[in-house]
Amino acid sequence: MKKLIGLILIAFIGVGISCSNAKQRSEQDLVVISTEFGEIKLKLYDDTPEHKKNFLKLIDEGYYDGLLFHRVMENFMIQGGDPDSKDAAPGERLGSGNPGYTIPAEILPQHIHKKGALAAARRGTSNPEKRSSGSQFYIVHGEVYTPGKLDTMEMMMNSRAKNEFLQEKFAEAKPTLDEYRKNNDQDGFNIFVSELRATADSAWTEQPKFAFSDAQRQAYTTIGGYPSLDGEYTVFGEVVEGLDVLDKIAAVETDQYDRPKTDIKMEIQSTK
Repeated sequence: MKKLIGLILIAFIGVGISCSNAKQRSEQDLVVISTEFGEIKLKLYDDTPEHKKNFLKLIDEGYYDGLLFHRVMENFMIQGGDPDSKDAAPGERLGSGNPGYTIPAEILPQHIHKKGALAAARRGTSNPEKRSSGSQFYIVHGEVYTPGKLDTMEMMMNSRAKNEFLQEKFAEAKPTLDEYRKNNDQDGFNIFVSELRATADSAWTEQPKFAFSDAQRQAYTTIGGYPSLDGEYTVFGEVVEGLDVLDKIAAVETDQYDRPKTDIKMEIQSTK
């Protein structure tokens, strides 16, 4: 009997430790952004570890305290994390500051740009690896889409992808096209172009086409978001409390640079 009681106590203690660790880990996953409009609580994803680790490191250093939401666009997103925004002069254009490093992309299909998604900003040009800014982030505000609008977006994205595919095929055939031009063989040039286009069109039909997943359609037609950013930027967390605060910040008056006319300062703390 004593042995049985001992085993039960060990099992109970083990469960208690497990629950304590689970609670501690859950708390470590949460951060709170405090603003004059209220608090936004965010959960950080475990499967984007580089972004999570960097964000928590900067938070622990107090890096974000006193910085601004320097770019706000209703129905799109609110952006912050530019170190140059601290004590920035009124009307100064912001958005170029960084801590001096970037982070490898951790773009995952399951993390989409639904309303409340936390994502890393990045430089759009000369950045084929889609590396993230070391400190700048944005929270998606977005809008609610109808199924028909999503259908139209799919068609537009596939049309753009087809044009890029055709351009690649014509770029590959440039030496032959140049030879026809050099010989002033207009008829041969036209025939070759027609054949090339037919071949490229046929090859395109075998290519995989873009389509929104069921999860994307469910999110974008209910809570909303900004679907055209999916696959382009790393989403590494989401709002769990404070969407109303997000709405208030997104609605403020801004200048020609999308900077709020009245500064919106932030403080960020982890809940560990």
